[in-house]
Parts: sequence; C-alpha cells; structure tokens
Amino acid sequence: MTHEGKMLAVVGLGYVGLPLAVEFGRVRPVIGYDINQERVAALQMGVDATHEVDVEELLGATHLRFAADVDDLRAASIYIVTVPTPIDAHKRPDLSPLLRASEMLGSVLSRGDIVIYESTVYPGATEDDCVPVLERVSGLKFNVDFFVGYSPERINPGDKQHRLPNICKVTSGSTEDVAETVDKLYASIITAGTYRAESIRVAEAAKVIENTQRDLNIALINELAIIFNRMGIDTDAVLRAAGTKWNFLPFRPGLVGGHCIGVDPYYLTHKAESLGYHPQVILAGRRINDGMGAYVASQFVKAMLRKSVSVSAARVLVLGLSFKENCPDLRNTRVIDVVDELREYGVSVDVCDPQVDAQEASSEYGIALVYEPSLNSYDGVLLAVAHEEFLQVGAAALRQYGRTGCSVFYDLKAVFGVDESDLRL
Repeated sequence: MTHEGKMLAVVGLGYVGLPLAVEFGRVRPVIGYDINQERVAALQMGVDATHEVDVEELLGATHLRFAADVDDLRAASIYIVTVPTPIDAHKRPDLSPLLRASEMLGSVLSRGDIVIYESTVYPGATEDDCVPVLERVSGLKFNVDFFVGYSPERINPGDKQHRLPNICKVTSGSTEDVAETVDKLYASIITAGTYRAESIRVAEAAKVIENTQRDLNIALINELAIIFNRMGIDTDAVLRAAGTKWNFLPFRPGLVGGHCIGVDPYYLTHKAESLGYHPQVILAGRRINDGMGAYVASQFVKAMLRKSVSVSAARVLVLGLSFKENCPDLRNTRVIDVVDELREYGVSVDVCDPQVDAQEASSEYGIALVYEPSLNSYDGVLLAVAHEEFLQVGAAALRQYGRTGCSVFYDLKAVFGVDESDLRL
C-alpha cells in the first residue's frame, strides 16, 4: 500500500495539529483543517495564537494550505485527527470532539483512505468508538475499503527544546501493511525515529500510561510537600539533597493541569472500571493532585492570618493563569482552583498573566485579567506560574505589589531563593 505524494489532511490545528501540519507541509501537500474560521484566518496571515509555530516556520511549510471548509478535505487520502479529548464535569472521558471529527471524515472518505488518530484515548477507543462512526457515515467497510492508524501525540506545549521532529513517535495501524505505511509516513518528518507498536491498542495504552506515570510521581512529591510543610522542612531543600543520588527522579510539587497529565489517567481508570476493575493507586494520585489548589489556598490564608491580615477584606494578586510556564494554554489549568478557593474565603482576587488571551480567560473562567497591577495594593502575592516575564523582574519587584511590611509573597514554584519569599510549596 503506497500513499507517497498523496494529499494529507490534519484535522484540528491546535497545539498538536499545527506543528504536525507544518512539518508535513515542508515535504508533501497538506491541508490544515480547523472548524474555527478565525483560527484559520489568523494562520493564513502567519499568526499562531498558541506560540508553538513562528512566522518563519509557517512560511517554510510551502506545501501547506489552511481550510475551514469540509469539502476541501475531499482532496486528501490520509487524514490525521488531532482534536482535543477532555474530561467532563464528572471527570469522565468526553469523546464528543473525536466522534464529531469522525462523522465529518466519514462524509468525505473514499476507498483506500487512511484515518490516523493522535488524540489521547483509552485502549480500544479507535476501533470500538471511532471506526463504527466512520463505517456508518461513509457506508464503507473497515479494513476493506478504508483503514485506520493511531500515533499518540507527544507535544509539550511551550517547550522549545523538545519539538515534534526530535521526539520519538509511536505508530500503529489496523493491518500490517497500514502499520508500515503509517510508520513510513511519520518517519519522513521525525528525525528522532519512530517505534512501531504491535497494535493500535498497545499504542493507545502506551499514551495513557506515559502521563499516568508522571501524574503519580508528582502526586507522591505533592504528598511529601504536605508532610514536610507540617514538619517545618523546606521541600525544595529536601529534593535538592535527594537529587544527588544517581537514580532519584527529579519531580517537583505543584498544580497538575493541562491537556494531558491531569486528564489522561481518567481515560485509563474509566476503561478499567467499565471492565469491573476499580483502580486504587491511580485514583489516589489523582485525588492528591486535584486537591492541591485547595491546599495552596489554605496555606496562603494561614500565612496572611499570621501577619494579622483580615482575610475577608484581603486583596490578593495571582501571577499566572495558564497551566504551565511560558505557554498561553488555559486548558484544565488548576490555578483556577486556587482562585476559586481564595474567593470562598472572601478574598478579592486579581489575576495577571501576560501570556494569556484576555478574551479566552473571560470566556473560559470568567476572569478579567489585570495586566498592570498597582504597586503596594495587595495583602498577598502568589506566583503561581513561573513565566519568564515574572522571573526577569525578580522576587523583590514582585513583592512590591504587596503592601509594604504586611503582605505575604508565596513562591509556589520555588523559583526564587528561600529567603526571597514568605511561603513555598
């Protein structure tokens, strides 16, 4: 089976899809498709709101064109789906974006086409949930008229060192021939090499355990931070000392959000529970990490009380809203947990984040961002996200947003010296 030189379409141009479309667009014809017409229009003008791709990279993808019209997809014979797979309010997998994308592709599929999914799912979702939709809408038969593959995304938003080409790519396909085709396809742009998994389900499972493992490691460090705090021991000092051993893993405490680590474990536990197994360790880690926002807020409130601040009349400035440093991504940010918990105490909270879009912050979380906070105006200042803009001005400058002599500076990320803040996680 050969698809060399055939048109490829990337469906979903977010943090995952756009870098993929750009890399493929350097070497072969690519349609970059997104349902958001404003997003497509901005990309056509060379503007990427996610900051994952710069103008030069967009211009370098000479074979890439952008589209928001479904009919444009009919020109392709390989489709790569990179839509989000979030969880709902009850922490259950929400496959609706993935299923809608599958319905749309079913309407344009032709015989011999391949649909490759990159979205995070539980093992079996590609073949058990997506394929039936493709069959129903297209009227074609799976593994006879069309085929599927799965290659889990490994994009790390905001990371300028670990980019798509230099991260090993896991690949898989619904038949041996398709698996080989999919692997060769990605090998054409991935300089770090590819790893061909034994099956689609193996590739799906590999993806969810990558982030489940990381989630559990961070949960352990978060629990240790809570214990050390009660002992009056600085967690950062402990981690630096323990880190002198060659096989100590360098995880840090903090808020665990984003589109992967705080979400993927729930896909695995959902599938496990549907099979009659009730996970214990994974969900225990999730409970710890999901509770860190409330813990941080309570620490902050206690520190203000120790400085005789009237909490119900207090004003607090939170620096950073995105889920990680040097990235505008607001998906599943757990900073909002701290903000909401502080407001439960009666605290008035302002949020400043120079990297986040104000309209998105308002629509997603109802937060009106403050871009120029007033000096000497706050009873507490919380550095929640270590954006470069905050690090450059330094701890002393950030403290000046607080009232002189009677405010609390909480360095949640422990990026400054222990003597430069009043509180650290």
